[in-house]
Amino acid sequence: MNRRAAATVLAVLTAAVALSACGSKQDVTTTGGELERVDLVLDYLPNADHAPIYAAQATGAFKAEGLDVRIRTPSDPAAPLKLVAAGQADIAISYEPELLLARDKGARLAAIGALVQKPLTSIISLGGKVKAPKDLKGKKVGTAGIPYQSAYLKTIAKANGVDPAQVHEINVGFNLIPSMLSKKVDATLGAFWNIEGVQLQRQHKRPTIIRMDQVGVPTYQELVFVADTDRLQEKGVGDVMRRFLQAVSRGAKAVKADPNVGADALVKADSSLDRATQLAQVKATLPVFFPDDAAFPFGYMNADEWKAYGQWMVDNGLVKRLPTPTSLTNEFLPGRGI
Repeated sequence: MNRRAAATVLAVLTAAVALSACGSKQDVTTTGGELERVDLVLDYLPNADHAPIYAAQATGAFKAEGLDVRIRTPSDPAAPLKLVAAGQADIAISYEPELLLARDKGARLAAIGALVQKPLTSIISLGGKVKAPKDLKGKKVGTAGIPYQSAYLKTIAKANGVDPAQVHEINVGFNLIPSMLSKKVDATLGAFWNIEGVQLQRQHKRPTIIRMDQVGVPTYQELVFVADTDRLQEKGVGDVMRRFLQAVSRGAKAVKADPNVGADALVKADSSLDRATQLAQVKATLPVFFPDDAAFPFGYMNADEWKAYGQWMVDNGLVKRLPTPTSLTNEFLPGRGI
């Protein structure tokens, strides 16, 4: 997505594997009393990706867990991880590749759960200019100038028999969709299929959408909840993280049962949002809020997939080291520690 794409090189974590703790655990229950404050920084402005969070807020799920969750929008795309690292926020929403980049630079951050299970970044074109990866040959493709987007483009080209040198990447910054509508580029890589893609469909632009993980890029989790690894060791912090994720899980289930819950909560959070568009985008996003295997809880992160994506980042010179076991943990997921 253009803005997320612009979540530049603040980078974030080495893809890893750490499934801490084994076996099933009971959900945390609260006994009333004063609510505990949790500062959450979004990756961007409220949108359909955040529907489970705002649904948890609107339905009272956070309050039921004894939490007073303060949802903040970032001053710039690089801010969320910096705020958590500096102890100025408890949890940030960021991107798996950004987390891996940050960890490679020494940031002591870890993913504690996934908000969006699949890549949302996509190649979008209009007018049938790029119907399939092979059509990239000779085309101008706009990106936000982020290194891993350039690597996505090269990987997709190679995987589909196209010489990367014959694909003309153009850095259009935040203007992914405008640059395509103005015909400055033939396609863009960076917009989200569930947000910009849905909006273009609603505008009857008939976009062609190609998803990253379907054309050669290893799958990854587009949005994850990130916390400071040192703070996770402090007494009581793990309990708060578990209660937070339990509440968001309930929010996600409420949205699944009735997408209107998510759309209404988003419009309540930002009255400038168009409700019909939000509802369409929430419906499109619903499947990727949950793991493919229903046996796993909301927020589950597959360590093997993180490792494979981390290897891809190493192979493409994006990070120097493979993920370490502290890059992610499923310990605080609702209902169980894995």
